[in-house]
Parts: sequence; structure tokens; C-alpha cells
Amino acid sequence: MLSKKIEKALNNQINAEFYSAYLYLSMSAYLQDISLTGFANWMRAQYEEEEFHALKMYDYLLERSGQVKLETVKAPPYRWKNIIDVFETVLKHEQEVTRSINELMTLAIKEHDHATANFLQWFVDEQVEEESTVSDILAQLKLVGGKGSGLFMLDREAAQRKFTPPAE
Repeated sequence: MLSKKIEKALNNQINAEFYSAYLYLSMSAYLQDISLTGFANWMRAQYEEEEFHALKMYDYLLERSGQVKLETVKAPPYRWKNIIDVFETVLKHEQEVTRSINELMTLAIKEHDHATANFLQWFVDEQVEEESTVSDILAQLKLVGGKGSGLFMLDREAAQRKFTPPAE
């Protein structure tokens, strides 16, 4: 059985994961509007991944006999200056998610909830990958100045991304 602190923290994280999904869906729409359809696809796949994360926590909370309490998801922004601004926002957001997951892990350890700590390790590892991927894309965008044929090539590469839920 989960402690009330862990239950509340997991519910908060579910909300944060759904916000992440909304943020990436909003970015997808913005990128579609400015004709970067490959990056729009990349963000749409990111939306699916964040939704998967939220539901993974949702299912875990139910499996541990916790009560899921879905809250209102705040509206994300819908405009950015340019593609570099979009990915700078993504990197900052992923760093915030990492901080939040780390706090949740610290709480699980403090509460001696080894099952939850074990469950959260997947998210800790996932955040390392998330930050690394976004950092790489941002560095490439900066190399090409966020425009020109380099941007066109990066956009075409981003169009290839598909979200596949990881095997359990």
C-alpha cells in the first residue's frame, strides 16, 4: 500500500506528464503552422510518449491500490519565436521534469517504498535519454542557425520519428 505522500506525489506527476503531452501537442500545432511538418511530427510523437508516461504512472497507482485524482491540466503556450526557441523550451521543460522525477524518487526512498523507487528508476533512465536527445537536436539547430537547407534537412529527419511504446 502506498503512503498518502507517495499517492499525492504520483498524482501530481501524472498531471505534470499530461501537461507535458499538451505542451508537445501545442508545439506540434505551432510547427505545423510554420510549415515545419517534420518537427511537427516529432512533437506529435513526443506527445504520445508523454501520454504513455502519464498512463504508466496512472496504472501503477491503481495497481498499488492508490486513488487516482485527475486534476485540471494547465494550458500550454502556443507561440514561440522560432524553432530554436521551441527546442530551448523543450530542453528547459525536460530538465524540470527530471527535477520532478528526482524529487519523487527521493520521496520514495525517504518513505522506504522500494517498489515505487524501483518503478521510478525507469523514469530516471528515460529522463537521461530525453535530455540528451533534445540537447543534440538543439545543438544541430544552432549549428545551422535555425534556417536554410540545414533546417530543411533536420526537418526531414524529424519526420521519420515514430513513437513505439517500450516493451514492458
